[in-house]
Amino acid sequence: MVDIEERRTRRKGTTFLLVVAAITFLLAAFTRLLGIDGTRHMVATTALTPYFTAAGVVLGALALLLRRWAVGTLTMLVAVVLVAAVAPRAFPDSRPVGVGREVTVMAANVLVGRADAGAVVAAVKAHDVDVLTLQELTPAMVLDLERAGLDEVLPFRHFLDEPGGSGSGVASRYPVFPRTLTPPSTLRQAGALVDLPGEDLEVLSVHPLPPVEAVGPESWQRDLAGLPDRELDGPVRVLAGDFNATLDHVGLRRLLNSGYVDAADQVGAGLDPTWPSGALWPPPVTLDHVLVDGRCPVDTFTVVDIPGSDHRAVVSRFVVPAR
Repeated sequence: MVDIEERRTRRKGTTFLLVVAAITFLLAAFTRLLGIDGTRHMVATTALTPYFTAAGVVLGALALLLRRWAVGTLTMLVAVVLVAAVAPRAFPDSRPVGVGREVTVMAANVLVGRADAGAVVAAVKAHDVDVLTLQELTPAMVLDLERAGLDEVLPFRHFLDEPGGSGSGVASRYPVFPRTLTPPSTLRQAGALVDLPGEDLEVLSVHPLPPVEAVGPESWQRDLAGLPDRELDGPVRVLAGDFNATLDHVGLRRLLNSGYVDAADQVGAGLDPTWPSGALWPPPVTLDHVLVDGRCPVDTFTVVDIPGSDHRAVVSRFVVPAR
């Protein structure tokens, strides 16, 4: 009789733990599925979608194995919906045929000028970069990049360097002309028209204010909302930088719905984390992106470690179609 009571107690305890875990998973899942930014904590939770998606599959399978049918079935169904949204990022999409000029764009957050400028320039050379966007660009970092030889490979530039983390810039192999592509934003986001031979390319160095700042996510939401949509009748446009957002956040999904494609997602590298570089906590997530006009077939995407920075740089090669 005592054994029966002990088994009942254990069963109730197991069921309670499974229910608590399932409720936690479902709250996170519906925050993502319903597109609720809410507080900075909710925004941070959404960034972890790939992690709690995997946890939901394990939790649902465990609940079904233990014959907690209601908990297991509901958890597994929601987890499958999330898997359908997340898993395709790990597989390349079919590449459309494109005729035009191949261009390589690199984006690097240089951590208020603490990144190794020599490593940045070495990556530019190694990947034959045509256009470089920089975030958290300081006057001291500009000098470091010049000493490292950036001007030798990317002689044209539009830099909005400032002390602290608000500066940004665009450096290019081809002539650049400053363009205002966003309304005033919390951090500076340099925009430029790159005069490719025979083509024009608009490039924006993206850097919304991080949503986890104590002031809350309102500035981040406003900055993301101010990023320009793709213009079908205008020049090919590329947004490259530290978005402080993953493919699960509403603001970034809005841009994709306007006609951009995420270069990493296109080649099956959409789950490669970019921040924090070289650390396991907080859990690494994908905050840095190259969004290209949907008319541009994407050839490659690579993440590059830059010593001294907490972000990995991202590099993409794609085709700017002939007009």
